[in-house]
Amino acid sequence: QVQLVESGGGSVQAGGSLRLSCAASGYTYSGYYMGWFRQGPGKEREGVAIINSLGTTRYADSVKGRFTISQDNAKKTLYLQMNSLKPEDTSMYYCAATAALAWWSLVREPSTYMRPQSFDYWGQGTQVTVSS
Repeated sequence: QVQLVESGGGSVQAGGSLRLSCAASGYTYSGYYMGWFRQGPGKEREGVAIINSLGTTRYADSVKGRFTISQDNAKKTLYLQMNSLKPEDTSMYYCAATAALAWWSLVREPSTYMRPQSFDYWGQGTQVTVSS
């Protein structure tokens, strides 16, 4: 049973920083993508940042240069460092992971994995609120 548990959300003023964590249990795939998505009230869920088991990353244009995704394989934990936060970053943030992927899925263009439909497992979400 794969479980993803997010933490680290909260309220911060514009320009501030937060670090989200996602602890994965029951997840033993050697080839995978993991990622962070966000969804605001009345909005569709959107990809924020993804990373695969080879370390390949991809970011949404709106967060490039401000957010950094990383993973600690020993701790089975995914991180999202968010700097220079803006009010428009306010959202519920979700951690997601795919089921096992073949090697060719990991070396091709990663943009497919910026879509929520590409992911199989989801956490419960953590709220991030940025005030102006």
